[in-house]
Amino acid sequence: MPTPRPLLPVLLAWALALSSTAAAAAAAADDTGIETARTARQIAPGVRLESYDRLESDRWLRIDELVVDTAGGTGGTGGVRVEYLGGDGPETVAEAAARHRAGPGRRVLGAVNGDFFDVRGSGAPLGPGLRDGRLLHSPAPGTASAPAVGFGPDGRGRILRLGLAGSVTLPGGRVRPLAGFNAARPPAEGFAAYTADWPGAALPAPGGPAVELRGGRVAAPPVREPARRARPAPGTTLLLARGATATAELAALRPGDAVAVAARPVTGAGPVPWAAVGGREALVVAGVPQDHDGEPNDTAAPRTAVGFSRDGRQVRLVAVDGRQRDSGGLTLTGLGRMMHRLGAYEALNLDGGGSTTLLAGAAGATAPTLENTPSDGTPRPVPNGLVITAPAGSGRLAGYRVEPLGGVGPDFGRVLRGLTRTLTATGHDAALGPAPGAPSWSAAGGGSVDPAGVFHALRPGSATAYARRAGVEGALPLDVLGPPVRLRPTRDRIGLAERGESAGFGLVGYDAQGAAAAVEPRDVTLRFDRSRWNVTGDGRGGFTVSARTARATGMLRATVNATGASAELALGVGLEALPVAALEDAARWTGPGAAAAEGRAGRGLALSVPAPAPAPLADSAASAAPPRPVPLPELARSVSLWVAGDGSGARPDVRLADAGGAALTLRGPAADWTGWRRITLPLPPLPERPLTLTGLSASGARGRLVLDAVAAETPPTGPAPAYRTRPDPVVAGAAGVRARPWRFAVGPAVPASARNPDADFVFTGAMERPAFTHRGVRFLPLDTGRATLDGGGLGRMRSLRAALAAAAREPGTGALAVVRQYAPRAVDRKEAALLTRYLGEFRRTTGKRAAVITVGAPRFTAGRSEGVLEVSARRGVRTLFGVDAFAAGDWLSVRPG
Repeated sequence: MPTPRPLLPVLLAWALALSSTAAAAAAAADDTGIETARTARQIAPGVRLESYDRLESDRWLRIDELVVDTAGGTGGTGGVRVEYLGGDGPETVAEAAARHRAGPGRRVLGAVNGDFFDVRGSGAPLGPGLRDGRLLHSPAPGTASAPAVGFGPDGRGRILRLGLAGSVTLPGGRVRPLAGFNAARPPAEGFAAYTADWPGAALPAPGGPAVELRGGRVAAPPVREPARRARPAPGTTLLLARGATATAELAALRPGDAVAVAARPVTGAGPVPWAAVGGREALVVAGVPQDHDGEPNDTAAPRTAVGFSRDGRQVRLVAVDGRQRDSGGLTLTGLGRMMHRLGAYEALNLDGGGSTTLLAGAAGATAPTLENTPSDGTPRPVPNGLVITAPAGSGRLAGYRVEPLGGVGPDFGRVLRGLTRTLTATGHDAALGPAPGAPSWSAAGGGSVDPAGVFHALRPGSATAYARRAGVEGALPLDVLGPPVRLRPTRDRIGLAERGESAGFGLVGYDAQGAAAAVEPRDVTLRFDRSRWNVTGDGRGGFTVSARTARATGMLRATVNATGASAELALGVGLEALPVAALEDAARWTGPGAAAAEGRAGRGLALSVPAPAPAPLADSAASAAPPRPVPLPELARSVSLWVAGDGSGARPDVRLADAGGAALTLRGPAADWTGWRRITLPLPPLPERPLTLTGLSASGARGRLVLDAVAAETPPTGPAPAYRTRPDPVVAGAAGVRARPWRFAVGPAVPASARNPDADFVFTGAMERPAFTHRGVRFLPLDTGRATLDGGGLGRMRSLRAALAAAAREPGTGALAVVRQYAPRAVDRKEAALLTRYLGEFRRTTGKRAAVITVGAPRFTAGRSEGVLEVSARRGVRTLFGVDAFAAGDWLSVRPG
């Protein structure tokens, strides 16, 4: 192999940062981002799930989409269909899907949430809904028609507008228009009808008289203001009247009078669909993504959308997570561009935010499961959605879906040598529907499988596990790693609020190359105080901890039976109020309407809310920011504070920021009391910890609140255990470094007269140069001056991918070294993981080496992850690297400064 010509030893002042102006220009030129991970699975013929992450210039995105190729026919079993879901009142999409009547010989494959709804009132959808060609509910009164996604009897889908054509025929033949049919809100004028198809939680406040109709006749005298109820009984229609004319006509009705109510859907163009759900904003029209910039709903948020191909045969049901560090959500404009990139000729926005939910099945599964991560932390009850159904299949075994217990994490299909992995085999028929039949197990390669489906890893390398029965089989490729030399829990601490509460954790083992795999309960011994804690396997490859007492702290130690690698986990139960901000420094909190005041005990913070400003200005508010952000305990469950109210109804709010700087507001109750009262505001589970307190505010009604003694209710676990690792073999003395063919250094520059006799060049951390190759190593200096979510991550990953491609095709290059300035606040954990993954894949696919060298770290460290060397050089001292890009073993030797 040719060796590049050596350079004279000189000091090179190369930058580890690219121009921020150039990076911003690149991001502006191409805002499509980078897809960083994709998985796909076939759910049934014509239906597949695709899930992937994207790194955009200003956010991460996590996207799930159900891609449906419809086949027509409503009679018999038909083909794949998209149908109306729900209609029985707000419930989670999973609950609605479990109760959905798919019809004889059909099964449910997946579902998404549907229409926007009256979230603070009746809980009913605001748009139209059709099932089996029958109108279930009309758009809100006052709207002639509303946007909807519709599906015809042949399975084709389209975006359309749906309205109501309805009438009320009164005694004597008088015909009046029907203004609303099971609509979320009654009309301001005219008649509205409600039936057993009402999809809300409770009927809206009628605001006028009503009468019950049965069999087309008045069943009882009109009621001036009927009580609210869930829905009319089957066969009963509740007719409401609003406005003077309609009220008088309804009041004149008597029991036995004939009154006919008719309601049918109408479209702006084309036939009435077989199934339809309302939506709101058009995202793609005739192949053109729409611009919603400046519109009220055009903010980054979780999103649900439906898109169609030009012929309506391909349907995409898309969920984009949002309001999370791992997925920032999309604007309407961004959602439209994404749907267009996915191939949508038409697309419509459905309800998003906390409603965004997507379920999908799997081969052999009996029911679909949740795929996305709802922003509320748990799925939100919604009134309707869209559900995918398909023929059920024969039920005759045609194959097995083989998976490791615990799902599809980054260590999917990996096992550490000497340990085990529980496998599952789910039988399916030719249509990927469920099929019974227990398999027999076997394996080829570096392990064996026992009759219970437990794979035993015997030697590093590739292996395959087989599940077979009567000529039918399923297979799972497995990667047997080296033996575990390190062990880490997935959580450093577990804090429980009370006895009986439980929490889970897993164990991850690492081989000598830093490759990771799950460690199951059977392969470890746990030591803990059994009088205080219960720790059991959770049946999914992890552990469940619960407390046997109301208040305790303790430590759990896990040890791998095969190698002795161990790790510790801190435990605690019981809540204690830890002071966060006593507000004795209230005079230093600044903001409009804020002032120091007499608190409950000492100083407090007064927030005076002024009179509401005239529309369209924002609501009035008072707020105060602390002199500097105040950290919350990492395991805090809630934030409490004392509030002195004046009976005005002004609301106190606590403003926080998560570990990535994302804002979070805890909204307190309306202070309709006088005097002091302690309020407790629960913390949602999703924000990335630790959190910081960034401000206190009051809003709503004009009034004055005094706040005092902010605290955080936190389990008493104590500090996380220290995590120690043994020195990596690349750490060597001066002789080991000098034995390499050539050297470079990281650290302070030396005078030019010294000519750096021990190094070809030096990275000082304040230098400028693009990627370059030297004596078999391609060096990539990466800019860490911009944060991941400020365009920095996108620019760095593009540079990395270009360098990887160059290093892969250069025969004289044996290794790639990424060099970056220490900047933990600029590079988030997802970007760091992506960097390691890209380098690990490069190493595995090319056989070449890879390293990440960090300049200016607070301390020296050396280790490896996924076979990639990771060295952090301590600031202010000189670290010397000896290099042999084509060595048989390790290609670097490092002498710390």
